[in-house]
Amino acid sequence: MSIKKSPTIRKVAWISLLPQIGVMVVLFFFFNALGVENPVIAFSLTYVLLSVSLRTLIPKNHREGISLVGKKKYAAAIPQFEDSYRFFDKYDWVDKYRYVTMLNSSAMSFQEMALCNIAFCYTQLENIEQAKKYYQRALDEFPESGLALAGLQYIEALENNE
Repeated sequence: MSIKKSPTIRKVAWISLLPQIGVMVVLFFFFNALGVENPVIAFSLTYVLLSVSLRTLIPKNHREGISLVGKKKYAAAIPQFEDSYRFFDKYDWVDKYRYVTMLNSSAMSFQEMALCNIAFCYTQLENIEQAKKYYQRALDEFPESGLALAGLQYIEALENNE
């Protein structure tokens, strides 16, 4: 039942680029107003530093979970994704406005990703009941979740072939 390579799905919310361009414009005018000799370089470096910092620090449990999945340490990854889910549930505005708060263009929320990643880990651990539970929970909370639906359909196909 184990999948050889962990699937990675990156759906981009292209509209999210507008607020990010807005941040860039504000930074440009800020450095221009300060009289910086080359505001393009200053705002570019600041934007990259800000982007990397926010994407590293805020979703740290999510990133650690992804790292553990890459090492096939599925049981260890589950608590990381659970912590990620709880963080973004508590501070849902960070996830909702991730285009600005983390300069992240993902169309999928971190809560949805956490639930689907937990389900994936349970699938890899061959705990199908828990996997179905988390995929279903993801669908209940995020009815448009193609990833959760695909996960449930995958499990159903496997069960029908047994």
